[in-house]
Amino acid sequence: MEKDAIYVKTLGNYSVSYKGSEIAIGTRDESQIGLLMLLMFHFGEDGASRSLIRSTLFEDREIEDVSHAIRNVLYNMRKTLKAQGLPDAQFVKQSKGVYYWTNEVPIVEDSREFERLADEALAETDPKKYASKLAKACRSYSGRFFAGRENIPWIYLEAERYRTLFHEITTALMDHYREANKYKDMYDLALHAVRVDPFNEWEVCAVEALTGLGRFADAERYYEDTVALYLREYGDRSNEHVRDFIRRLGEHLFHDHESIEEIQGKLTDISNSDGHGYYCSLPVFQELYRSIERTMRRSADKIFLMLCTIVDSKGNPMREGPKLIELSERLKIAAVNSVRHTDTVTKYGQGQYLILLINTTAENCLIVQKRINDSFLTSRQRTGIDYSIKGIVLENSYLPVFDE
Repeated sequence: MEKDAIYVKTLGNYSVSYKGSEIAIGTRDESQIGLLMLLMFHFGEDGASRSLIRSTLFEDREIEDVSHAIRNVLYNMRKTLKAQGLPDAQFVKQSKGVYYWTNEVPIVEDSREFERLADEALAETDPKKYASKLAKACRSYSGRFFAGRENIPWIYLEAERYRTLFHEITTALMDHYREANKYKDMYDLALHAVRVDPFNEWEVCAVEALTGLGRFADAERYYEDTVALYLREYGDRSNEHVRDFIRRLGEHLFHDHESIEEIQGKLTDISNSDGHGYYCSLPVFQELYRSIERTMRRSADKIFLMLCTIVDSKGNPMREGPKLIELSERLKIAAVNSVRHTDTVTKYGQGQYLILLINTTAENCLIVQKRINDSFLTSRQRTGIDYSIKGIVLENSYLPVFDE
């Protein structure tokens, strides 16, 4: 470590220190000074152009003399740094419209160090050094570049560049650990990636590693916690991205060897004796639907798909609002309680539910509608339910839609 350097932390959160003491970046009234520090600390000896400094400091404001305005901010920045205990130095020089850090006081920035380590690791040809260098580079990435300041265009672009580089080296190291069956190292790396690069699906690697370690119960708990976390972040299972992620996450979920009796006990639905319909997630519903389509080739069962949509007093679908959340939960209960235990219910979207009705008739579908209405509607309720029904038939044609 350079004793008299300015140490700048940009990954995850922002801080500046000099000789062991943190440097106050400035108050709101001094935001231009703080922004200029961001630029000069990061671009350093490579320099930042006048146009970049102007757009960062002054945005779209009309400035008659940009050079003079920048000189004023530079003057105030020097005063601020001197007041924080730094030497009385020039700090910044200008040449041909580019502003450079003079390096009278060296700058050590974590994002620059991360990039150096990553480039060095990717260029390594010695297999024995390759993984250790990748691991060192991965561990040096501690979060998104200038998190919380990405409304500034150049910061957003740099943040994406660093995140992409982190993804590249982490993926390479994951592949190395996978090929070497180093699942403990793979799991530790996945946990680090989840922490510093959240909601970028590193949880898939964590589940794979836990399974590789034989920690099947831990893998299942991690899977369930991750699914719940993504649903809270993105809404519900009708989100295509979430459904695809959950599917890929589940592909790595396995169990230890057990007897068929033990397996059957875990597969059995303990609620199948309550006389109500089976409620499941949309991905499970989708797999059931596809499986039933296949079995129908050898079966004479008549199967119907019913869509229930909450509508307002004018018959228009309700799409948002706290009232819809309450009505949606009521519709779920009404649907599950109104069908047989052989039928399946799932939530498709806010205010929409799908029901898979097995071995029934179109007339019985109308009876199910009436049961749901009787359970869902109240005497003064102005909202209602719109029903659509399609039959699944062998020749892959569809029955007419039955509307209430």
